[in-house]
Amino acid sequence: MNRFAAGIAGLLCSLGMAFAEGEILFSNWAVSVAPGPKDGQLWVYSRGEVNQGTSLLTLESDGSGKVKVKKSLVEPVDNEVSAVHAQIYADKLAEHRRFSAEKAGDLGVVLPMFGLDESDHFLEPLGFLSLRASGVVPTPLDLPPLAESIDNHMDYAVSGFAYQDSKKILRVARGRLGVVEYDVSKGIGNPQVTAKLFEKKNHRWAKVSPTMTVDFSKYLDVLDLEQDPETEDLWIATSKGLWLQSPSGEITSASGALEKERVTGVWIGGKPLQAIVETSSLNKGSLVGGLWRKVLGGKDDFKKVAFLDSAGKMQNKDVYDNADYTVTGVAFIGNKAFVGVWVAGGSVSGYLLLDSKGVRSHGLGTESTDPWLHGFETGVTDRDAVITSITSFPLDARTVGLAMATDGNGVTVSADSGKTWTIVLNRAKLGGNLGTIRMVPSVITAGGQSLVSYKVGKDSKITIEVFSYDMRRVRKIVSGAPRSADESRSTNAKEDFWDGLDDAGRPCTMGIYYVRVKDNHGHIGWGKVMSLGGDR
Repeated sequence: MNRFAAGIAGLLCSLGMAFAEGEILFSNWAVSVAPGPKDGQLWVYSRGEVNQGTSLLTLESDGSGKVKVKKSLVEPVDNEVSAVHAQIYADKLAEHRRFSAEKAGDLGVVLPMFGLDESDHFLEPLGFLSLRASGVVPTPLDLPPLAESIDNHMDYAVSGFAYQDSKKILRVARGRLGVVEYDVSKGIGNPQVTAKLFEKKNHRWAKVSPTMTVDFSKYLDVLDLEQDPETEDLWIATSKGLWLQSPSGEITSASGALEKERVTGVWIGGKPLQAIVETSSLNKGSLVGGLWRKVLGGKDDFKKVAFLDSAGKMQNKDVYDNADYTVTGVAFIGNKAFVGVWVAGGSVSGYLLLDSKGVRSHGLGTESTDPWLHGFETGVTDRDAVITSITSFPLDARTVGLAMATDGNGVTVSADSGKTWTIVLNRAKLGGNLGTIRMVPSVITAGGQSLVSYKVGKDSKITIEVFSYDMRRVRKIVSGAPRSADESRSTNAKEDFWDGLDDAGRPCTMGIYYVRVKDNHGHIGWGKVMSLGGDR
């Protein structure tokens, strides 16, 4: 049995699992957030060091902008599959650097699904995961024989979804393999599945048959899909142009400005209804990208989004392209769009706040791209973690919530459109007066970050030092730093972390290190962390 067949067999054996109460999140390494089945609920897909799973959070606002978790249900996901492919941090292609999620009627929320390849890496596209209140359902999609001629399996990885509620059809973007239509109009237990390729010359669909052989140069890659909630037009982002399919099936160009562009993403929402589009391609190894927008219902074509400084003056440079951004997702609240972005090949991430005029500077930061990027420095997170996914969701009858997943800092949620943030984490209880020192994570490489978690009973001045296994001091992190008493954690996440380096900025060798935390009241606590070493 080959790896693909074995994976499918394992998936079928895993059906029937159900959610149960547990930790708030499956893991603090969250990679995807999406609206839950009811108001106030949020799906979170996260992965730990050895396991992964899904949480269904029930949230409520306290009226001040803060949010609290009322209930959490969690379920592990079979370790033979993942919603995250193995090259997510290394792949430069924009469509491979986001965690697509879509509400799909009775199918719940759907995410891409990857299986293990011959090298035990999650690089084998299998179909999608269906997150439902009853549990997580792996849904394999058969590969046509013509897929065997595609050397790089990621060329047909799932990179987008669109669900047509009136016809109960989920459409899945599969790159080189075009689109799969997953029709559940006869019930989710009896799906009708059809694969189609998008013809480059005639701009129409060609149905894939089992015996079909093709010249892929005659077809366009389908990189993303979006369903217009008002007209039910299907927006099709392809390797050359953006296309629009009417409910009657007629396909036309959606934009003259984008006809020669490689369109990697399309998102629709807000009031007034608007479409946001990403273009992205590699040119001699360099990323060339653009962020475009059109208010729907008007005659104007798509135009590149303007980047405005704190005085409202438009920048001459294309900040989006200059920063090598790729879109991780878009959340709409009223006339504003929160565009999650991540710098290709790096760990810089956050969101751009786009209003009717453009992306406005918040005036903070020193780098050329900082003034527009909301993230750690603007209080979105309390640690400098990669923001991997963004969504808006109905928090209650009057409030639209905003949520983001982070790789290492759990989920951050706002009830007031980003003015106030609540960090949702699995926080194990800490002993007061430095009774517990916990390093998170407990294993790092040089240049990484391990947070020193501790709690003081009254306002204190804290000194944190790192010692080698033979008790030789290698690093003083802070000295006499003021920290406040807190019921949960007194750590200042912007300062109280060890990066695996010594006082001279050199990587410490592989081994166990001890972290001593002292306050000015005579309390001392010890923690332990392992460094894997590394170059810098």
